Amino acid sequence: MKSLSLAYSSCPNDTYIFHAMVHGLINTADISFDTTIADVETLNQRAAKGTYDITKLSFAAMGRLGEQYRILRSGAALGRGCGPLVITMPDHSIHSRHKLKVAVPGLGTTACLLFRFYLEERFPGLAPDLISMPFEQVMPAVKTGKADVGVIIHEGRFVYEHMGFELIQDLGQWWETHTGLPIPLGCIAVKKKIGQKTANQLESMIRQSISHAKDFPTAGAAYIRHHAQELENNVIQEHIGLYVNDFSMDLGTEGEKAVMTFFEKAWKADILPQGPASWFMS
Repeated sequence: MKSLSLAYSSCPNDTYIFHAMVHGLINTADISFDTTIADVETLNQRAAKGTYDITKLSFAAMGRLGEQYRILRSGAALGRGCGPLVITMPDHSIHSRHKLKVAVPGLGTTACLLFRFYLEERFPGLAPDLISMPFEQVMPAVKTGKADVGVIIHEGRFVYEHMGFELIQDLGQWWETHTGLPIPLGCIAVKKKIGQKTANQLESMIRQSISHAKDFPTAGAAYIRHHAQELENNVIQEHIGLYVNDFSMDLGTEGEKAVMTFFEKAWKADILPQGPASWFMS
């Protein structure tokens, strides 16, 4: 039996997707998995060292790893109405600070890169102080004044208003308006050396795992909840409903175009290096 190292985040969409696959609830043929769960920015950093055979990555991080990894067509977080949000406290704005302090969920995240795209278009020449931190610390940093503005991801979009923050910009909406495409947030990447046959098996397994989760919604509930940062059940369900969609099953032509548009925009801005001729494993 072949053993592969697999890493994904503790976010409900990832634990929902992979539960059946890593708990033997679907046929994984001759492959077993050594599983690690960590926040996505940690996974981004570890991927730069080639730590895992299969790993969740921000698309922004994937854009620097074309020599080592390829993108699987299943398991991605990509869609509409699901992008990062730029928030602040009432009566604050991007205009109100000469040297803007911005809390971001990691410098290598798609959220950070999108914010840079947005800032360059709306406020050219403004060079903020980007403060990297785990995503769950962004809102507290803005609340306490450590940062003027925060870029929030994941479940933050469901709770920020209740916590007293105001929305400056929905970066997903901004992206969709400018490109007409869904926003590519995160992908499942696999080391090139694993080969096409195994990559095809992995894509199939991920799709089967998602289908199992849909068919047996209570099977992974305890596992998802255990890793869900003490989220309320309704927030967990909203999170899964938003981030696990048809693109998670297969990127398709539209999803691939969204990914390549994202990369090309970053190349033109000299934020990411131009990568391989093909970014996809199949």
